[in-house]
Amino acid sequence: MKYQVTIIGSGPGGYVAAIRCAQLGMKTAIIEKYNTLGGTCLNVGCIPSKALLDSTHHFHDAEHTFKEHGIDIPKPKANLTQMIARKADVVKQNTAGIDYLMKKNKIDVFHGMGSFLDSTTIQIDGKKKETITAENVIIATGSKPANLPFIKLDKERIITSTEALALKEIPKHMIVIGGGVIGVELGSVYARLGAKVSVVEFLDNLIPNMDTTMGKELKKSLSGIGFEHYLGHKVTAVDRRGKNVTVTAENKKGENVELKGDYCLVSIGRRPYTDKLGLDKAGVQVDDKGRVEVDAHLRTNVPNVYAIGDVVKGAMLAHKAEEEGVLVAEQLAGQKPHINYDLIPGVVYTWPEVASVGSTEEQLKKQDRAYKVGKFPFKALGRARASMDTEGLVKILADKQTDEILGIHIIGARAADMIAAGVTAMEYRASAEDVSRISHAHPTYMEAVKEACLDAAEGRAIHS
Repeated sequence: MKYQVTIIGSGPGGYVAAIRCAQLGMKTAIIEKYNTLGGTCLNVGCIPSKALLDSTHHFHDAEHTFKEHGIDIPKPKANLTQMIARKADVVKQNTAGIDYLMKKNKIDVFHGMGSFLDSTTIQIDGKKKETITAENVIIATGSKPANLPFIKLDKERIITSTEALALKEIPKHMIVIGGGVIGVELGSVYARLGAKVSVVEFLDNLIPNMDTTMGKELKKSLSGIGFEHYLGHKVTAVDRRGKNVTVTAENKKGENVELKGDYCLVSIGRRPYTDKLGLDKAGVQVDDKGRVEVDAHLRTNVPNVYAIGDVVKGAMLAHKAEEEGVLVAEQLAGQKPHINYDLIPGVVYTWPEVASVGSTEEQLKKQDRAYKVGKFPFKALGRARASMDTEGLVKILADKQTDEILGIHIIGARAADMIAAGVTAMEYRASAEDVSRISHAHPTYMEAVKEACLDAAEGRAIHS
């Protein structure tokens, strides 16, 4: 069978690319090696982790804030089995939704391992072996958890994020290797349920890819729910004996620390998944990190083959992959879309949430760029006091001369939703004064952004 476009991989990048191609009139196929569509994000990533984060957030509130709100209930008991079951149902609903969208858009779905025989011929090894041809191919195979060479992942006690989403018991002591997004999110799931959580991070700050202020504030917040932090520590050994795991780490002074727990979550990042794709048969080049090499139009060195999402350079984010999928589809249709990679937001779904877009203060210092800073704490916000969500702050970075907003960094309730307004403002190159003069509804969390912009533009916020 011959298609105008075939996509290998059905994660957010792949299925969105398929839908957009179909909308633009192309005969489209998508290949997925697993039984369900949606990739890591819908099956063992974004969606299930948020389901558990929400469930445990409700539990934590019931345990710690309901009484103050005037809600008297018996001491709540965590039912992890039901939380996992609800998470599975959320995943099922979402993947079924993707099935529906494929049928609605008349996209042919093939289940099996797709691999190149040449640049236009793809073999699918599923329940039966099939071969299809495509004028254009989009590689959207995503990524999988990275590991250190000396760590043996048994997927029982020494686990990745995939296993952490389906535990059968609440850990007594979970040791998390890696203080990035995945580590702090899944660590907070189990800390809220009563587990002791120890985070071992090689760098000196949590969420090291974000503004340092965000990492420092998040550290304080997570300490409040029982996190221990070992920052600036290099893991040198991970050993399991029975139900016990020992993690040995070395600090910058050369001193060793030994942590003993019943689970160890390895969350040191992810690596591109290009195994068994037959890229060599298609002539597609990869870089030294295993990423597919592409140009500014996401085209590989083979003219009819494109790659998007986690398999190419850039942030490994579902929404970045989606934008890239749309970009390739529209280019194939002769349109001229664009992506501003500087304005792809990043979010950490702890509570308080952390969200960021644009430059960090550290990046501006390295650029030797003159800038000014505006801040506003959530504790000074009426809406935050009303909801008892007073942790966090908004930090605005603006050009010292022009006042153009260069970066927006939020840690606080609803930061994940608030950052969209920041992206919009920066897409239209708004100044801090522009945002500060826009009327914001009262009482809302977004007033914190207005106040931080006032602080950046004029050195004065109204309410602090």
